[in-house]
Amino acid sequence: MAVTKIRVLIVDDIAETRENIRKLLQFESDVDVTGAARSGKEGIQLAQELDPDVVLMDINMPDIDGITATEVIRQKSPHIQVLILSVQSDGNYMRKAMLAGARDFLTKPPMGDELISAVRRAGEMAHAERAKGAQQRLVTAGSSGLPILMSSFTPAASGKIVTVYSPKGGTGCTTIAVNLAIALNNEDTRTVLVDANLQFGDVAVFVNEQGKNTILELAPRVDELESEVVEEILIKHEASGIRILAAPQRPEMAEKVSADQFAKVLQFLQRMYAYVVVDTSSILTDVILSTIDISDVIVLVTTQEIPAIKNARLFLDLLQTMGIQKEKIVFTMNRYDKRIAITPERVSENLKHEVSATIPLDEKIVITAVNRGVPFMLDNKSQPVGRGIFSLAEVVRARLTLLESENDLSLKR
Repeated sequence: MAVTKIRVLIVDDIAETRENIRKLLQFESDVDVTGAARSGKEGIQLAQELDPDVVLMDINMPDIDGITATEVIRQKSPHIQVLILSVQSDGNYMRKAMLAGARDFLTKPPMGDELISAVRRAGEMAHAERAKGAQQRLVTAGSSGLPILMSSFTPAASGKIVTVYSPKGGTGCTTIAVNLAIALNNEDTRTVLVDANLQFGDVAVFVNEQGKNTILELAPRVDELESEVVEEILIKHEASGIRILAAPQRPEMAEKVSADQFAKVLQFLQRMYAYVVVDTSSILTDVILSTIDISDVIVLVTTQEIPAIKNARLFLDLLQTMGIQKEKIVFTMNRYDKRIAITPERVSENLKHEVSATIPLDEKIVITAVNRGVPFMLDNKSQPVGRGIFSLAEVVRARLTLLESENDLSLKR
């Protein structure tokens, strides 16, 4: 099957920069640079004419600045994804860019691997948004009395389960799960974070909310749950807005929760929240296996260490045996250090599965956040590690949209 290329438009007022970016992308078989604009105004015009998937947008230009141009482009063509480029890694710039609809914020000049990974993430989101738009047009056509290609259409009524897992301990799953839940949470997509490490779960500690309600309050009454009761039992993390279902406070209490009970709790939470983010242990208990089985997306975490990569390979083989489709896996490299020769690209090639997201190494910010019980997405989200989590959240959203679109298309056949 032919690969759908990612169509890219470059917008920058400096000719040398435009050419350098084009050279960085020209050897990627899945990327096609369709045009280049010298100003924000010209960028808006070419975006309408060329309809690219991704726009690489300079933030400082003489006529219309990149943030304004981004806002205009996104208003006219919501499926187009914009990546902002700036010589200043300023948190205020990043906030404005995100509010304008940008999908990522890269510091100029971007590193080749960083730029290509960001373009691919944005391209995946653009393709998913196009597919979703086509699906909605089909539904609209049907409601207007025009011929429709599907026999039935049922809008998704439940949230999505996003499980964060690593077959190697110590790779940072809890850090990712906590901060990813915060990144996914907003007024439109409320998020609940669930600790599936029932013996030694740390989610509550990571947000300084230990000593409160746990899964033990829900498991015994799983067949008679009510939303109001569940809402009262969940821990309310005021600083971020997320809800949390913590693990039991004593290891021996874990056996009081069966895999069936845990799965039913997750499925009930799906009715209440747009995202159910699940943190896990590396040991494949019955609870973890049942969670993986009902997950919509699995964020598989590795690092640049050989044992972690080896275990990731074994887990990918296991998922294939379990019949879980490859597209459900968002392969993520945590603590990425550019000084180490084991790159995401090399791991992708070796394991025959693309590393879709990378989260850079920043021990000072991460360890300080854990020890304070204040997730770094609350006060350091503009730092590279925070931007890595933002990018992972966008990849997860894009993958869920793509899977939903593919499911809708299969229903039409």
